[in-house]
Amino acid sequence: MPEKLDKLDRRILQLLQRDAGLSAAEIAEKVGLTQPPCWRRIRRLEDIGVIQRRVALLDQRKLGLNVTVFARVKLSAHGKRSLPEFEEQIRDLPEVLECHTVMGDYDFLLKIVTRDIDTYETLFRQKLSQMPTVQEIHSNAALSRVKITTELPLDVEQMTL
Repeated sequence: MPEKLDKLDRRILQLLQRDAGLSAAEIAEKVGLTQPPCWRRIRRLEDIGVIQRRVALLDQRKLGLNVTVFARVKLSAHGKRSLPEFEEQIRDLPEVLECHTVMGDYDFLLKIVTRDIDTYETLFRQKLSQMPTVQEIHSNAALSRVKITTELPLDVEQMTL
């Protein structure tokens, strides 16, 4: 039976999504608990895998990574080895931040960041298009960022695990 997340669990998760550097004592104060039970809740959320890890969010542009490209990839075959082979090759490319298997005309959607469009072209020509399982790649460079967040919507009352 899946475990339900109560309002305190969701509030703790909301706070951690906004600032993973908060201490258990700071979180406890914000949610109306003492530090020990708050810490136990956080630990439980980590143990059951709701909290996978705590990270720092970096400013892509301040690091000189000025181009975001969304690439739709179609594989030439869908055999037992094609999908895992492509997935393994993609995992080895640090420029690929996300890779999703999708339904429709293409097999994968990639989110890629590079310094500039020339750097993306090099990645495209030397790595992506050279993968033996790839048939087609259609790329779209983002012009601007309207919304970027890592915060998941947690205000669903009956959230279960």
